[in-house]
Amino acid sequence: MNKETGMTLIVKTVTRISVWLIILYGLYIIFHGHLTPGGGFGGGVIIALALLNVMVAYGRDYTSKWLNIKLLHDIESTTATLFLIMGIFGMAIGGSFLLNFIYHGTIFRLISSGIILPLNIIIGIKVGMSLFLVVWMLAAFKFDDGDEL
Repeated sequence: MNKETGMTLIVKTVTRISVWLIILYGLYIIFHGHLTPGGGFGGGVIIALALLNVMVAYGRDYTSKWLNIKLLHDIESTTATLFLIMGIFGMAIGGSFLLNFIYHGTIFRLISSGIILPLNIIIGIKVGMSLFLVVWMLAAFKFDDGDEL
């Protein structure tokens, strides 16, 4: 770790501790989105912000070593396909797009919503990776003071 890049030691230490708690909270929001307010989008934003917190605290070079950006891109691309497969599978069963083909379960239990929970997970991963990768790509551009957009 290069001590000259990124922010101060205090910010880096707090980030190292808090990033995992933020990711855990994002996963909680995703997995309980069908029971409480939240879901895939909100949880994905929280996970993206955790990863962006690492990038702000440590710098882009350290983050590129810590995270496999190509793998994140591949995961982000795969989630769109998974969402489409879930929808088409509902049509193949004889219903409509995104037909609930999973057992409904008991109300107010974690496994009680059919395909909503898997869709929340897919959307959470999609949103988290997409937002992080957009900011990642924007951070690659460097403008001088005189440059125009």
